[in-house]
Amino acid sequence: MKFKLGGFMVLALMLVLSGCSSKGGSMDSDAGIEDKGTGADGGAVASGADGGTDYSGYSLTDPNSPLSRRIIYFEYDSAEISDSDQELLVQHAGFLVANPDQRITLEGHTDERGSREYNIALGDRRALSVQRILELNGVAAEQVTIVSYGEEKAAAEGHSDAAWRLNRRVELVY
Repeated sequence: MKFKLGGFMVLALMLVLSGCSSKGGSMDSDAGIEDKGTGADGGAVASGADGGTDYSGYSLTDPNSPLSRRIIYFEYDSAEISDSDQELLVQHAGFLVANPDQRITLEGHTDERGSREYNIALGDRRALSVQRILELNGVAAEQVTIVSYGEEKAAAEGHSDAAWRLNRRVELVY
C-alpha cells in the first residue's frame, strides 16, 4: 500500500512537471526536465545523458542552479519526502545520470528527541528515502553513499520547534 501511494505521488509529480514545462519562464522549464514516463519498477525516470536533457549547464557552485539546493527537510518522526523535494531530487538525479563519475553522500539527521539508537535509525531511513528517489530516476547505486548522524550534527542549537525543524534533514554532499 505504501509503495502504491509512493508510485502515485511520483506520477502526480510527473504531471506537475509536464504541466510546468509548457509555461514560459518557470524554473522547471529552464532546467529542461523531460517527462520520460515511468520505469519498469513504476518510478519516474529523469532523462539523463542519453535522454536529451543537457545537465552541463548545471553547476554545483552556482546559487541560481537548482543543484545548489542540497537539503531535504522532513516532518517529525517521518522519512517521507514532500512533492517539492521530489522534484528537486529528480533534478539531482538527472545531473548524476549525466555525470556517472560524480558521487554523492546522503547524510541523514534528526532532531534531539528520541534515543540515540532510534535517531540513528531514523536518519538512515531518511537517507534511504532520498536514495530510493535518486535510484528510481536512474542513478547508479555505486554513485550513492549513505551515512546517518542522527542528532549528532545539529544544524541549529536549541530546544524549540524552529531548531528541531532545521535539524530534521538529509544533506546531499557532492
